Order: sequence, then structure tokens, then C-alpha cells
Amino acid sequence: MRHNPILVEETRGWFAKARNDLRAATVDLQAVPPLLEDAMFHSQQAVEKTLKGFLTWHDEPFRKTHSLAELGEQCARLDLQLEPLLRKASRLSEYATKYRYPGEPLPATPEDAVEAMSLAENVVEAVLARLPSEASSA
Repeated sequence: MRHNPILVEETRGWFAKARNDLRAATVDLQAVPPLLEDAMFHSQQAVEKTLKGFLTWHDEPFRKTHSLAELGEQCARLDLQLEPLLRKASRLSEYATKYRYPGEPLPATPEDAVEAMSLAENVVEAVLARLPSEASSA
């Protein structure tokens, strides 16, 4: 089945951005010293962009938001099997802004950063597994 080429291109764009965020998180964690807060931000961004790509593929409108709970609920309505993972990933929403400005009282830990990235990788993998390859190929 051939899909709308504009929809395919928009979807691929979201997934390309998500992959770039995962790559950035990897680089951040490998830095000496590690850039933990940036890795957590990029992990959140990878999930956000993946969910927006999934919604785009299904031609589901979404509002401009960093809320992974909101985006996850929309995605779960399209694929109920994603719901447990997306509910777990929704806690990454706070990393969209938490460490972006001065004044955060508790610094990020290496464990938090690794866990955030692992969760992001799981979401990306789970979502891409539910779509045809044409949706995600670069």
C-alpha cells in the first residue's frame, strides 16, 4: 500500500530528529565529564519527536506541547499495546525544561541520565516496530 508522500516525508522528518536527539544524548553521556542534564533533555526530546512522528503517520493532529503524557495518551488510543511503556516514559516530560535554566536545586545523576536514555531508546524502538519501514527510513 502506498501512502501519501507528504505524510511519509513529515513522519520521516520527526523520526530523523528523534534519532539525532538519541545520538546527542549518547555523545553527552560519553563526554568527559558527562553532560547529564543535556542527555536527559535529549532523551525527552527523542520520545516527544517519536510520538509526534507516530501521530503524524496516523494523520492525527496534536497540539504544540512537551507533555509526553498528553502525546502518549493520543498514541495509546491508536495502539493500546504502547500504553504501559508510554505511561512510564511520561515522567521524562520534566526534562524538557527542568535543567534548561539556572536554579534547579538537585543536580542530575548518572543513573537518572542512563535510565532516561534507555527509556527513550525503548520508546523509539517500540514505535518504529509498529510502522512500515517507509515511515522511518532516512
